[in-house]
Amino acid sequence: MFITVFFYVEACLFRQAFFCRHLHISPLIFTFALNLNRQIMNRFFIYLSYNGGNYCGWQNQPNGVSVQQKIEESLQTLLRRPVPITGAGRTDAGVHAKQMVAHFDWEDTDIETLTLADKLNRILPKDISISKIVRVAPDAHARFDALSRTYKYYITDRKDPFLYPFHFKMKNLPDFEKMNEAAKILFEYQDFTSFSKLHTDVKTNNCKIMEAQWLQTGDVWEFTITADRFLRNMVRAIVGTLIEVGRGKMTLGEFRQVIETKSRSAAGSSVPGNALFLTEIKYPENIFLFDKVQL
Repeated sequence: MFITVFFYVEACLFRQAFFCRHLHISPLIFTFALNLNRQIMNRFFIYLSYNGGNYCGWQNQPNGVSVQQKIEESLQTLLRRPVPITGAGRTDAGVHAKQMVAHFDWEDTDIETLTLADKLNRILPKDISISKIVRVAPDAHARFDALSRTYKYYITDRKDPFLYPFHFKMKNLPDFEKMNEAAKILFEYQDFTSFSKLHTDVKTNNCKIMEAQWLQTGDVWEFTITADRFLRNMVRAIVGTLIEVGRGKMTLGEFRQVIETKSRSAAGSSVPGNALFLTEIKYPENIFLFDKVQL
């Protein structure tokens, strides 16, 4: 480790000497300019919502159009150079977001965030909307600083032309009371490998679930689940497995065994993505440099 640090310091000193000699500037001015360059990058959070029906998901993909791609293209059009963004997470193809957060970096602290948000909304497709853009601490991260994320899933047994794009229609509704009993079991565990898509690039499958409950509003049943993080396909797999319990095809004990088995093949099928919404992401207040974010 000492040798690695030694060569790193040597490389930095060589770079400083090279530029100072060829540009005829003093080492003090070089160091000041280098630090200034590091300080002028400012970070901003974009709050947005989207209908995911026309997209391959949030994250850029080689074989389809993503929400991230459309926003980056629009930012490049307005700011006249590539501006990469980092999202709070990724939603699958067809999944929607009532609130998604992404961050980007820009040099100008005087950037007109209201104007930028308005201009983005003018050129973005109708199924993507920017709520606001806020300045945050330089080291704030849309993904890693999130305290919690909330998803909602909607089920109905009624044919309705205004519900079908965003609800999962079932001919025979399951026993939601029994499904709520199973949902309570989720609080007892942290490793949710059984509900994760296979071959993902995450380091751990541990998540802390803080809320998981079915509630009825009229003809619609709404499942709300909140956790510090989610695995890929996790919510859709949980809902599909809960439905197995509600249909009497799986007991509460077997639901517990599914989690403990840590095998995706033990869980139920994933439900369709069109009825799933990312609805809220929470952050610590101290990362925001100006107004507290309230959407």
